[in-house]
Amino acid sequence: MLTLAIPSKGRLKDNCNAWFAQAGIVMEQTAGARGYRASFAGFPDVEVMLLSASEIASSLLAGDINLGITGEDLLREEAPELTGRMHLIRPLGFGFADVVVAVSQYWVDVSTMADLDDVCAAYAHTHRRRLRVATKYAQLTRQFFAQARISDYRIVPSAGATEGAPAAGTAEVIVDITTTGATLRDNGLKILDDGVILKSQATLAASLTADWTEETRQSCATLLAKLDPAAALYAPLAAQLPPP
Repeated sequence: MLTLAIPSKGRLKDNCNAWFAQAGIVMEQTAGARGYRASFAGFPDVEVMLLSASEIASSLLAGDINLGITGEDLLREEAPELTGRMHLIRPLGFGFADVVVAVSQYWVDVSTMADLDDVCAAYAHTHRRRLRVATKYAQLTRQFFAQARISDYRIVPSAGATEGAPAAGTAEVIVDITTTGATLRDNGLKILDDGVILKSQATLAASLTADWTEETRQSCATLLAKLDPAAALYAPLAAQLPPP
């Protein structure tokens, strides 16, 4: 069967349900309200799995599922180089959020990544240790900082509320996701002028390493044609899939 994973709870799940409903596809949860399996009425060859947003990204990368809907930020964090691993079929127009670099609003002389580079170098010289950057997005952070030619920093993995790291004294800079920036401002932080790493939204993606049989390919083509009849969504994916 073709396997498709969607977020198991929250606004993303509700938006996914609404998006499918607009295409005339009704999702039926098969294991009760708290179950983790579902199906689409009229699509007996499609199995719907309900997973966390981060699990969907890792399952796509591992090839455990054929299709998944999750944030582009999670997909690119899981696989910074998507070629040969995942194919982003289309953005869905909901779940918008930006991955950003933020610093204390009291750093009045720091408004760009170039300014931050100067601070990193000065901090390393003065304190004999590198500036700390708290984040859950280590891969995206390393890639973005490398493009900005910043090297005098170290990543502090964030397990909780990243925006609280500077106030707690566990980091000087953060890389986090935001929708309006209000939470950052409430914590005394500001986004650098050129510090938007990624403008993310919910995205329908396909694993290029999953088991793609002739049957799952046909099921995928049928489902994508139903979801967006005006767009040839399957053709770009088919061109990247290995022979069955």
